[in-house]
Amino acid sequence: MDKHQILNRGKEVLSQESEAISGARERLGLSFSKAVDFLFHCQGKVITTGMGKSGHIAQKVAATLSSTGTPAFFLHPSEALHGDFGMLGKKDCLLAFAQGGETREVLAVAEFARSVPVPVVSITGKLESSLAQKSDAVMDSGVDKEADLLDLAPTSSSTVALALGDALSVVLMQ
Repeated sequence: MDKHQILNRGKEVLSQESEAISGARERLGLSFSKAVDFLFHCQGKVITTGMGKSGHIAQKVAATLSSTGTPAFFLHPSEALHGDFGMLGKKDCLLAFAQGGETREVLAVAEFARSVPVPVVSITGKLESSLAQKSDAVMDSGVDKEADLLDLAPTSSSTVALALGDALSVVLMQ
């Protein structure tokens, strides 16, 4: 690839991700308001969780929530399964990230949260997923296509999940 092809491909990726965020904006519904309500009235901390790239997004969203005035921290779902479930208390809320909504470890954390019981808010690309079914409020991070040429790497979907987390953080701050 020459420098102009590289530049054009970079612009294409940004366009695809921008379009994915625009799609999420168009799909944003009352479930977002419901999610904000759960997190706003949370008397404890907002616990974020996710595995893989979704886990990285969950960590960033926990940091953003904390820096904008909503107490939050990230709970790694594998660590939760190995003794850290005690980090989730009765006054907390769970914010779970899983693009496919079927990640075993994230589902286990959501199931535990339901048993406490605390509200479960999820950001997932599959509204019919097991995670969505276990959630009190669901935000749609689905995308038509990832930005990479093989449609494999979480690019557009992780960007949308991050943008939704940022939207939650900013609205809660206000």
